[in-house]
Amino acid sequence: MQKTTIIMKRRLFWILLLIEAALFLITAKVMYIQIYKAEEYQKMAYEQQTRDRLISPKRGNIYDRNSQELAVSETVGSVSVIHAQIKDEEKTAKILAEKLDMEYDTVLKKVQKRVALERIKTKVDKNTADEIRKMNIPGVAVDEDIKRIYPYKNLASQVIGFVGKDNQGIIGLEAKYEEYLRGEKGKIMTETDARGRKIDSGKEVRIPPTDGYNIITSIDATVQMFAEQTIEKAVEYKEAKRGTIIVMNPQNGEIYAMANKPDFDPNEPFKINKEELESIWSGLGEKERNDALNKMWRNFAINDTYEPGSTFKVITSATGLESGNVSISDTFDCAGGRMVAGRYIKCWRSPRSHGTLTFAQGVQNSCNPVFMDIAQRVGSKTFYEYMLKFGFDKKTGIDLPGEAVGIMHKQDKIGPVELATMSFGQSFQITPLQLLRACSCVINGGNMITPHFATEARDSFGNTVKVFEYKKEENVISGKTSETMKEILESVVSEGTGNKTYIPGYRLGGKTATSEKLPRRSGKYIASFMSFAPANDPKVIALVLIDEPQGECDII
Repeated sequence: MQKTTIIMKRRLFWILLLIEAALFLITAKVMYIQIYKAEEYQKMAYEQQTRDRLISPKRGNIYDRNSQELAVSETVGSVSVIHAQIKDEEKTAKILAEKLDMEYDTVLKKVQKRVALERIKTKVDKNTADEIRKMNIPGVAVDEDIKRIYPYKNLASQVIGFVGKDNQGIIGLEAKYEEYLRGEKGKIMTETDARGRKIDSGKEVRIPPTDGYNIITSIDATVQMFAEQTIEKAVEYKEAKRGTIIVMNPQNGEIYAMANKPDFDPNEPFKINKEELESIWSGLGEKERNDALNKMWRNFAINDTYEPGSTFKVITSATGLESGNVSISDTFDCAGGRMVAGRYIKCWRSPRSHGTLTFAQGVQNSCNPVFMDIAQRVGSKTFYEYMLKFGFDKKTGIDLPGEAVGIMHKQDKIGPVELATMSFGQSFQITPLQLLRACSCVINGGNMITPHFATEARDSFGNTVKVFEYKKEENVISGKTSETMKEILESVVSEGTGNKTYIPGYRLGGKTATSEKLPRRSGKYIASFMSFAPANDPKVIALVLIDEPQGECDII
C-alpha cells in the first residue's frame, strides 16, 4: 500500500512538472508572439480581414518650353470584379459585356475566376465608368485609372515615347524620366469576412495616390512642327527611305526639335505605320512583329550610325587649325585626286579639278584632296586624338535611352588610306547627334556641351523640385580657331557648295554632305546639311539628313 502511494505521488509530481513546463512554454510562446511576431500576425490578420484595390496615380505631364502640353494624363475608370461578392455571375457578365463593348464569353470567364480581384477592363472612359458605378452591381468595383494622351499625336513621337498598359514609360522621355513622372499608387482598403465578402458595417479607407512630377523640356512645339513638315516633304519628294532634322542651341545643348520620318502615333503605338506591313500583319510571327515595331519606334538621330561624309570636314578643318599643322594662309592643289599608298582617291569633282585653292576655298568647295592633305599633315596619332576630343568614341549623354556610339578605327589600324578617307568623313560611323555636338563645339568658342531635352521637374502646384544639369567641357579648341571656322563656314553658304541656302540679309554658316553608303557604288547615299545662325554669334544649329534620296546626287 505504501509502495502504491509512493508511485502515485511520483506520477503526480511528473504530471505537475509537465503541466508547469507546458504553462511555461505557452507563456513563452505568447510572449514571443506578442513581442516578436505581433507586427507580422497583425499584418496577416489585417490582410485576411481586408481587401486592397490599388489606385493609379496621375502621371506627370510633359511640356514644351512654352508650356504646351506634349503628354498629359486623363482620368478614366478601371472595372474589376470581386468573385466572393458576386451574386449572379451570368447577369453580371451580361451587363458588363454590354457596357464595356466586350464579348460576353470573355467577360463571363473573368467573372467566374475564383480569385480575390479580376480586372475586366482598364482605360474605360469616365462616363461609362460612372454609369457602371451608379448601378451598384454586387461584386463589381469601379476604380480610378489614368490614360495617357498625346495631344499633338505624331509630334516628336520617338522623342516623347509612350507608356504601356500599366502607365509605365516604354521609350523616349516617358521611359527616361519614369521615376519623376510615375507618382505613387494609392489604395482602397475594404473590410471583409473570412470568405472575402464585404462587411456591410465595415469601413472603407481610401489612401489617395501621389501625383507624378511634370517634366519641362527644351522642345519648342512650333519649331518641332515646322521641322516635321519640312522633313516629311523632303522624304516624300525625294522618295527617300527616311529623314531626320535636329535643331539645337549650340551654346548649352538645349534641343528645340528632333524630327524623324517615318514616325508613329504614340496614342496608338502598336499600330504599324506602313500599309504593306499592315496588310500582312495578322500573318506575321511574334518576332517579325516586334522587329517591325522596334524599327518604327527607332530614333534615327541617336539610335543609328552613318558615315557623315563632307560635314565631317568641319572637324578636319578645326583639327588642322587647332593642332597648328594648317594656317589660314596655306594653299593646296587639286588635280582631281590623290594617290595614297598605291590607291587613287578621287575628288568629288573628278575628272575635273579645283586647281590651286586657299584653305578657305578648299572648305567652300569641299575639295577632298585638300582634306587629305590636312589629315596627312596632322598625322594619324593627332588626328585620332582630336576625334576623341570631339567625343566620337562615346555617347553624347543625351537624356534619351538607347543612344548608339560611334564606330571608329583603333589608332594602330589607321594607315594612310584610312587617314585619307577619314578626313572627308568615310570609313567610320557616328550618330547624327554626335556630329551636331562636335560642330557645336567648333562654332561656340570651343566647348563640348551635352545635348538634352529636360530642363526642370515641377510638382502639380508649379513648384520646381529638380533642375536638371548637364556636363560642359570647356576649351576643347581655342576661341581663335572657333572664330576662324565660323567665318569660313559662313563663306560656304555665301560663296561655296551651300550657296542654295544663302538668304540676303541673314548671316548663315553651314556645310553640305552627300555620303555614299556601303557597299560602295550601290547608288545609295545620305544627303545632309549642317547649318547655324547667326554666323557671327550662333544661337541655333541644325542638321538635316535624308537617307537614300532618289535622283542624281553629287558627292560634295
